[in-house]
Amino acid sequence: MALRPILILPDPRLRKAAEPVGAADAGLRRLAEDMLETMYEAPGIGLAATQLGIMKRLFVMDCTGEGETPAPTVFVDPELVWASEEEVVSEEGCLSIPEVYENVSRPARVRLCWRDLDGASHEAEFRDRPAVCVQHELDHLDGRLFIDHLSAIKRRMITNRMKKLKREKERA
Repeated sequence: MALRPILILPDPRLRKAAEPVGAADAGLRRLAEDMLETMYEAPGIGLAATQLGIMKRLFVMDCTGEGETPAPTVFVDPELVWASEEEVVSEEGCLSIPEVYENVSRPARVRLCWRDLDGASHEAEFRDRPAVCVQHELDHLDGRLFIDHLSAIKRRMITNRMKKLKREKERA
């Protein structure tokens, strides 16, 4: 396993939609392991392949709380099949937009279908924090960021802050 660099806004690759994975192989397993290690180290609760510059429909997630046994899940070619009309507002952050947290409104429950690394199909309903995380990571796979759910003014302010951060890091 290896830590991989996470793309930071305004990297244009974060705005590209991912392609289907297709059949899993040893390379995909290695990528999923690296993604989990990178996510835990960051630390975060979800990470999409697109955040690493890999344009494949793959994300990892572990929404367990502190002191709980980790429960990592790998989602290969995930698709949203249902979303509740009821919405929930929760504070979101993103490993690709460091130190920015904003309230976002999303469906309170969603149903997702996906494959695991062995090719087995799964379908499950998510609610609460896992529902928010699943939707956040699906957005990444479609080239969207959580800030796209905010007002244009807030988006612009956050994007400008990230551009400034990038310039400062390049000078250091």
